[in-house]
This record gives sequence, structure tokens and C-alpha cells, in this order.
Amino acid sequence: MTYKKGEERQQKILFPDCIDDYVEGDAPVCLFDAFVDSLDMDKLKFIRSTPKDTGSPGYDPRDLLKLYIYGYFYQVCSSRKLARECKCNVEVMWLLGKLYPDFRTISDFRKDNKDSITKVFKEFNKFCMGLKLFSKSYISIDGCKFKAVNAKDNNFTLNKLDDRIKRLDEHITLYMAELDSCDQEEGRKLSRDELEHKLNACKERKGRYEAYRTALEGSNEK
Repeated sequence: MTYKKGEERQQKILFPDCIDDYVEGDAPVCLFDAFVDSLDMDKLKFIRSTPKDTGSPGYDPRDLLKLYIYGYFYQVCSSRKLARECKCNVEVMWLLGKLYPDFRTISDFRKDNKDSITKVFKEFNKFCMGLKLFSKSYISIDGCKFKAVNAKDNNFTLNKLDDRIKRLDEHITLYMAELDSCDQEEGRKLSRDELEHKLNACKERKGRYEAYRTALEGSNEK
């Protein structure tokens, strides 16, 4: 008996696989794609919603918005991680047509369109609630879990809807704050003093561990 073997990585393919074959028809990314394509980007006041006639072409804000909705849905909380998803996640490749924006492009898009993105997230949540897509999921806020829809929620009241919308708004605010925080942490460079401090701490720790090892070897104990 032998193990199953994958394809040879260097093997040339005459007819490459169609990326559409890797995404199921009912995958959430199909919803993200259709939802964003239905939006009026001018009305939502997205910057560069209409391409310029001159200069090098930029990214369609719809594509970057789809990426952010994907990140919001799956809680990918930094521009660098979103950029990585573009190159290693088949669903994101399908969603963006194999575009690979770098993390600065992704981050700048959010900074330039923060209010518009927040509005879209709110509409997206309402859209999902209308389709009962939160029926088996949870909205997590500050470590607490709130059921988006439970078994008793076959009927709605205004108070229930207002409460859920409020919680979803809090979730959006938290997610946007996490994006800003993660980008700041990843983009911050250490000063020379900070680098020297970390290096000295590593050297001190290494010396301590080596002394422990010497003492342990001399004690004939394991």
C-alpha cells in the first residue's frame, strides 16, 4: 500500500484549472460579490468610484470593498493579513479575480473611505439579517457572545431589531478599531534604543539559560 500523492509542483499544465471550480455556488464569497456589485458607489461617496481618464489604472473600489467585507465576515483584522489572503486563499482569489493589492493600498483605501465602509457594513448586516444568515452564528463583542438569531426568533419586535442592530453597530466599530490598531502596530518601526534594549534582553536571557544548563549538567540530574 502507498499513500495518495499530489500533483508534481513543477508539472506544466496545458489547460489550467478554472478558479471558479474551486468555489462552491453557495459559498459566502458569492454573496459578498453579488452584494457589492449591487451597490451605488457614487451614492456611497467612495473615492475614485469612477476611474480617471489619464494615468495608470488603479484598483476598483468594489474589489477592495469585497476584500474588506470578506475580512469583516471572517474577522481578518489587519491590512497585511488581508493582503496575504489575496495570495493564499482560493476564495479571495476568486472574489478579486486574482488581484494582489499590497497592504498599503488596502490600508489607504480604508483610511480614505472609512465612513463609507462603515455604512456598507451596516447595510450588509441588515441584508444578512433579512436572509437569516446569522441563524447559527454569533456576534462577538468585547469577549461576550450574543446570539444573532435564536430558536425563538421566528417573530421580531422593533425592540429586538433595534437591539440587534445596535449590537452589530458595536461589532462594526470594534472591528474597524482593531484594523486601525493592528495596522499601527505592524507599521511601527522600533527605534535604535528599543532594538538595543531587546537585543540586550535576549543576550541576558541566553546567558541565564546557558548558566542553568551548565549547573544542570554538573548536577548529573536530568
